[in-house]
Amino acid sequence: MSRIGESEEEIREGGVVVLMEDECHLLWGDTSGYIWGRKNEKVGVPMTNERERQTYYGAVNVLTGEFHVLPYDIGNGANTVSFVRRLEEIYEGSRIILIWDGATYHKYGEMRRYLEESDGGLNEKDWKVTCMLFPPYAPDQNPVEEIWRKGKNFLRRHFYENKTFGDVKESFLNFLTEQIFSFPKLEAYIS
Repeated sequence: MSRIGESEEEIREGGVVVLMEDECHLLWGDTSGYIWGRKNEKVGVPMTNERERQTYYGAVNVLTGEFHVLPYDIGNGANTVSFVRRLEEIYEGSRIILIWDGATYHKYGEMRRYLEESDGGLNEKDWKVTCMLFPPYAPDQNPVEEIWRKGKNFLRRHFYENKTFGDVKESFLNFLTEQIFSFPKLEAYIS
């Protein structure tokens, strides 16, 4: 993460923003809570709409802990570019260092074309968006995974409040957008 270290002063002054990104797939079944039953007796809980699914793109600002989340129908190149454009709008006037996993739609196709169009001809230090990858097979390195976990745990604790999948999606989104996140994984990147 040497590019982050090289930009530390600009990060603190706001000229460069470091964001960590990930996608989450919320399923109707993610709201299931726990129930008590008799020992050695199977307890059945009927589920409806098991196939209902919502994809979210989320990025956390490493310096401030602010979390940006948007719903999409699927994780793909077009939606990745759409989310990155939204981040550029939010941080207009700042360069962005975006750290994420190695999903193909992060590295190829529409995203690659977008970066070539956006940053083509500029020196690397002047790129509007610089993309960096977490190590392969290391989801524990991405603090956004912890944010998704907190959101799903919130849903499980409040499962009784959500009667429809629309309620679940609204509850999840409200929980994630109403707070600032702070935990050691974030602080480790900017010390």
